[in-house]
Amino acid sequence: MLEHVREEMQDVNKIDVVRPEVFSLVYLAIKRVLGISLFPVQIAGGYSISTGSIAEMATGEGKTVTAVQAAAMWGLMGHGCHVITTNDYLAQRDAEELRDVYLYLGLSVGCLTAEMEPYSEPRQLAYQSDITYGTAKEFGFDFLRDRMKLGPETELSTIRRDLHSGYGSGKLCVVQRPLFACLVDEADSILIDDARTPLIIGQAKEVSKETRHLLAWCLEQVRVLERDVDYIIDTRFRQAYITEVGERKIVLAPKPMWLPPTHLDRLLTWVERMLTACFCYHRDQHYEVKKDEIVLTDASTGRPLEGRKLQQGLHQCIEMKEHVVLSPETKTAAKITVQSFFRQYRYVGGMTGTAWNARRELRRIYRLKTQTIPTNRKNRRETLPPRVFVSLKAKYVAIATDVKERVANGQAVLIGTPSIMASEMLAEALHAQGVWLRILNARHESIEAEIVSQAGRPKSVTIATNMAGRGTDIKLTPEVREAGGLHVIATEVHASARIDRQLVGRSARQGDPGSCQFYVSLEDELFDQRPVEVRLRLLRSARPDQNGELSPSYFNAFKREQRRIERRDYKQRGRMFKHEQEQLKSYKRLGWSFTLEHYEDD
Repeated sequence: MLEHVREEMQDVNKIDVVRPEVFSLVYLAIKRVLGISLFPVQIAGGYSISTGSIAEMATGEGKTVTAVQAAAMWGLMGHGCHVITTNDYLAQRDAEELRDVYLYLGLSVGCLTAEMEPYSEPRQLAYQSDITYGTAKEFGFDFLRDRMKLGPETELSTIRRDLHSGYGSGKLCVVQRPLFACLVDEADSILIDDARTPLIIGQAKEVSKETRHLLAWCLEQVRVLERDVDYIIDTRFRQAYITEVGERKIVLAPKPMWLPPTHLDRLLTWVERMLTACFCYHRDQHYEVKKDEIVLTDASTGRPLEGRKLQQGLHQCIEMKEHVVLSPETKTAAKITVQSFFRQYRYVGGMTGTAWNARRELRRIYRLKTQTIPTNRKNRRETLPPRVFVSLKAKYVAIATDVKERVANGQAVLIGTPSIMASEMLAEALHAQGVWLRILNARHESIEAEIVSQAGRPKSVTIATNMAGRGTDIKLTPEVREAGGLHVIATEVHASARIDRQLVGRSARQGDPGSCQFYVSLEDELFDQRPVEVRLRLLRSARPDQNGELSPSYFNAFKREQRRIERRDYKQRGRMFKHEQEQLKSYKRLGWSFTLEHYEDD
């Protein structure tokens, strides 16, 4: 029967006819290999993905196993299926856990990791597999490297023809097969949040001695300039601007003999970049310092963005600020937006717990429908009223009091924070109250699985940055269920409602009891992007009680700010995508058409 299905799947016009047979085979394979019988909602989720939709499934509903149905179906078509996850750990874990199921179906499995060298044999073998696991970064950069090798004159149709006749060999010698099908785990995180930054391959250029001197001088000037007099910080776009008063100070400032001759416009530009580095990018919030190296941090997940750098000298300004060795400057050699990259695939499907909020953007940009899959068991989560405080200190005291009471009752507590800095500040406040806890952020990523696996034990307290792609192994003990289940505390309203839902969704999984509550303050990071006057106006109108707590009605201000940021980010992604599409149209007129030949809907 398997060989019959393989033959039938070679004809794309027969997919709808053969799909029930494929799903039946996968159901039996999962049951015989893993001992798991798929629930009807999981089969519905797999069907939704296989028809080119994003399946919104609640946390704990078994999305990882659900995905096997669609991945196997596309893998059986013989052109390769890419399963894209948020990080290398999840890619390797899922590939290993599901390998035997795929082998039972006669499918080979590969996994891409950051340690694999470009065009190395392990990487080529991974791409030759029927199912290839990896991150969007690995697939995207390989796509760009292949295009750089081929050159702009090579037509995509030629690549398809040559690779199908002799993959990875001959004059083309590229690592990827033509992009055919992909299944995106945590789809909203990858397709929406990560889409704010394009994939860029840069060519390194050593920083000159003159540039080092210039940056050092700019840093000295930044320390004597006065905010709102000499420069203005635009928190909305994370950018600094010098005023006319500041320009005069820079022009008249004494310059050492070793400072290279520099045009005034260039000098002012570098001072603005240094101001931006000093006052718009904060350590342990936007980046970390690891082994004398600046590592950017994903604002949505708190994970390190290894290998990524800020452009136009801004990265070197941050390095100068932190007194680490300046890394080579990078000049863009190849670039593609996340939106355009995923539009290269013929078949795209995905799954996540929080797609509904982004359904319009997913439909408009990626031509993907969003379908909400019901839970297998009734949700028993209790949502408690939000608590609003006038200061961080008052908020942390209230959180510590709440956590101590719940721990005393034997309940497990998961606390979500927006950044590394916030997680460590809260940890200090809890330690001061005698609360023992564990922190899960980018600094402890190597022991992530261990920390998450213990988060469901009695009296356990876990502080974590964004939970996208985490928490799949939080299993509650019987004692914790009796005590009320996992209690989730959201210490801030994030810039996206989807991220809040990801955190809250960690409680009350699979019919377990659970609860959640928001604790916010007028000093939260959410308002950092607003003018100072807005926060001062809120503070002046506040009437806190003796514990610094405000009326819950103030929570509406946080939701309004969240919606404003969501609209701004949505417009920014749209502008970036539109700009790239206009560029590609210009390239097509010049005969450079390979990046415009997207697969169209059948």
